[in-house]
Amino acid sequence: MIKNFNKVVVFMVFAVLFTVVPLKEANAAVTGIPGSYKSEINYLIHKKVIAGYPDGRFRGDEEVSRQQAATMVGRALGLNNRKRTTEFPDVDKNSYASGYIQSAKDKGIITGYPDGTFRPQNTMTRKEMAYLVSKAFNFSKMSGEYFSDVKGPGAGYRAVNKVATAGVSNGTPDGRFLPNKKITRTEYSLFLARAMNNDYRVERDLAVQEERIISSSTPLNVRIGPGTGYKVINQFKTGRTVRVHKKVGNWLQVSYGNTLGFVHANYTTSDVSSSRVVAIDAGHGGWDPGASGHGVVEKEVNLKVSKLVRDKLAASGVKVVMPRRNDTYISLSGRVDYAQRNNADTFVSIHSNSFSSENASGVETYYSAAALGPRAYKSYKLSHFIQQRLVKAMDASDRGVKEAGFHVIKRTTLPSALVELGFVTNREEAQKLGSSYWRNRAANAVSQGIIDYYNWEERR
Repeated sequence: MIKNFNKVVVFMVFAVLFTVVPLKEANAAVTGIPGSYKSEINYLIHKKVIAGYPDGRFRGDEEVSRQQAATMVGRALGLNNRKRTTEFPDVDKNSYASGYIQSAKDKGIITGYPDGTFRPQNTMTRKEMAYLVSKAFNFSKMSGEYFSDVKGPGAGYRAVNKVATAGVSNGTPDGRFLPNKKITRTEYSLFLARAMNNDYRVERDLAVQEERIISSSTPLNVRIGPGTGYKVINQFKTGRTVRVHKKVGNWLQVSYGNTLGFVHANYTTSDVSSSRVVAIDAGHGGWDPGASGHGVVEKEVNLKVSKLVRDKLAASGVKVVMPRRNDTYISLSGRVDYAQRNNADTFVSIHSNSFSSENASGVETYYSAAALGPRAYKSYKLSHFIQQRLVKAMDASDRGVKEAGFHVIKRTTLPSALVELGFVTNREEAQKLGSSYWRNRAANAVSQGIIDYYNWEERR
């Protein structure tokens, strides 16, 4: 969970304070500064950003008005404080804050309310502070910092995310930000000191719940929040082990290196993948070429795609055994026996299709219902997951998941599927199967379909 609440502050001293008592003198006499935050607040006093009240006290529990907040930021940035008429009708031109308010408006730091007012006497909230500080100090970097009471992915979410990512705040111990809480002088002072000086910034200290492995067949988007509507900030490669800090619905807050963000749980797997063993069977081989058409030979396509599937699964932590690893002939029963001798728990046979008519096209995946019960159902699910991925990846027509009694999927005791990547007898599909680009897409789809199946099994 996210570290201790990082309180934050801002001040603002009445104009009378600075006309009656010289700022330097007042600073020397400030008392009542919270012991835990003396360094930060004294830093602001030294920078002449804040001062105490005429009685010499800091009064850190008092709330901060919007005009006080604007004045404090204006001093921190060295903005023009000449009193003048502002664009806001409710700001008195003779107010001590008028110059800072207009200067901040000119620089796009403040915008006011939709009705054109600034409401200078209103108390500032923690979310408004996040807007003000993130704009004033040009914080733009975002991460997977998450607070349960800040809803996204709108502007408020982004502002809070930016100040949290910058180390200006890290919320409460129970993972909240309290965006609507009125901010105190101590709180605002802390925010501002951290924004001005890196030495005061807080570091993330996230508890690790578990480690998981990225199991997507393509780089997985990492987002700043738990949903597809949130900005993508990075991508994690397949096989990368990430630390999980929090679960929000179907999304995981994870970290790797300097990246903190959210990924969808369905594209991760636990370390149990190291115990998974899948047999990838490259159909045909040796004196048995399989089908051929338009210069494409099935046994060659099958082996190339199977090797790619092997490599992608291995990168995800899944062990792969291959009955055929080169251009040799292996009997159908020999393929089944090899898989079972090598402790495979799943069997997938890779093939390419053919037909007497060139018009036949599309991808299809087969399973065997020879043994009714759990194995047949698992085989169906395995085939379904692969088919879903393959249709999309190959931009092909969906010939469906079908039941058939092919030897390699009928005679094995393992959940199994036989995949038909496309028709070598169809000119367009033969060109795809002869292309390394499309073979790689096919391998991505098959490997991800297998991982989908394993994840489904894990969640049962």
